[in-house]
Parts: sequence; C-alpha cells; structure tokens
Amino acid sequence: MYNVVLIDDENVIVEGLKKVVSWEKYGCRVVATADDATTGAKVIREYKPDILFTDIRMAHIDGLTMLAGVKSEFPNMQITVLTGYRDFEYAQKAVHLGVTRYLLKPSEMEEIDEALEVMTGKLNQLYSESAVKRALTAAETGGESGSIVVSTALKYMEEHYMEKLKLTDVAEKAYVSQWHLSKLLNKYMNQSFNDLLNHLRIEKAKQLLCDPSMKVHEIGDMLGFNDVTHFSKTFKKFVQCTPNEYRNSKHDN
Repeated sequence: MYNVVLIDDENVIVEGLKKVVSWEKYGCRVVATADDATTGAKVIREYKPDILFTDIRMAHIDGLTMLAGVKSEFPNMQITVLTGYRDFEYAQKAVHLGVTRYLLKPSEMEEIDEALEVMTGKLNQLYSESAVKRALTAAETGGESGSIVVSTALKYMEEHYMEKLKLTDVAEKAYVSQWHLSKLLNKYMNQSFNDLLNHLRIEKAKQLLCDPSMKVHEIGDMLGFNDVTHFSKTFKKFVQCTPNEYRNSKHDN
C-alpha cells in the first residue's frame, strides 16, 4: 500500500478527497492530513508518504518554497497540486520542481483518478531494482530543489542573524528537517550552519567595532552570542585577532 498525505486549508477539500476517492483501487491509503504548510511539513517528515496531494496557495506561505523543500528531502515522493491559482508560469515552475500533476480547483474526479494512476505507476517503476539505483543518484545530486532550499535558508539567515537563531528555526522556514538542511548547506556552501551564521555575525561585528561608543560585550549581545568570551573566541577564529585588537588597529589606521 502507498501512503498518502493531504494538505489543504479548506477542510471540505480534505474531507471530500478522503471520502470520495477510491484509494484502495490504486493500492493507496490516507495516513494523515494537515491544514497548513508548517504542520504539513511536520506530517510529511513523520509519515514519509509516497504520495502528496497539496494546495500551495495557503496563508502565509510561499508554495514553491514548500514544494522545493519536500522534493529536496523526499525526491521519490509523487506530488499532485490542487489549487485555485491560475498562473501558467507558476504552474511551470511547480512542474519543473518535480510535481506530477498541477490541477485547478474545482478538479474533476477523472483528473484526480488520472493523477493517482500516473503517480502510482511512477512509484511502481521507481521501486523496481534498477530504478531505485537511479533514484538514489538523483537524490544525491540535489537538483534545483536543493538549490532553492539553500537560497531560502541563506536569505532567512541574512535577515535574522542578529537573533538567537537555531538550525531548527531556519529549517522550518525552508520546509525541511534540520538534518537535511545541514546536509544541503555543507554540500552547496561547503560550510556548516554555525560557520555560515557566525560569518554573517562577524562581518556585522567588524562594522560595529568601528563605533567607539559601543562596548565589545554590547556588540556580542546584539549579534546573538551567548557571552563576551564566546564572541571573542568566534571573532578571533574568523579574523585572527580579538575584537579589541581589531578595534585598536582600525583606530590606529
């Protein structure tokens, strides 16, 4: 049996799909539902479904970012989008990310059946011995979805690096697990999350240290470091001198 997850902020859509679609006919079963993207991402990581039916125009989300996160972390998952968003370019991008079908609401029963038939057919082929080897290769290369996840993570880090930012916070915004995001950052940026975050903080610290009215510990606090010792050690790791030495060198110059 193939496991299915349904995500839509319209409960009537979710309940309708659960009751009307002949899931058993296609060897499928609905294992979980969600009514928003954040909860949906958690449900997907918990159940690791084979098939996903989802809207991508729910409140407060970037649908393409969510799709990129899902396909990056679970490249074999088959996805059908059910949406009222009639934008050809948006649909093209969704399909380019690996979506199997992009259906407009209200969808005909024949369209959903066809989507299920195609998705289960792809899964049957994918799980043959030779296809599994090709899928593993695709998962390791990352593809465009992995690149989008990394771009989303970096943008969020650039906007929030002065906060007490954790890997889990950034991963949630990219709709992936913290372990998957860590792997992608190492692959695409050749750096760990902490190194990338500290690099942003230290570059800002270098600017702030040029202001003599600000104390070193105040700068460390402002940039999210635990204490002045942590700040000084991290600064020296990146700049090869302490914050005070850096400030004095700028003053001398």
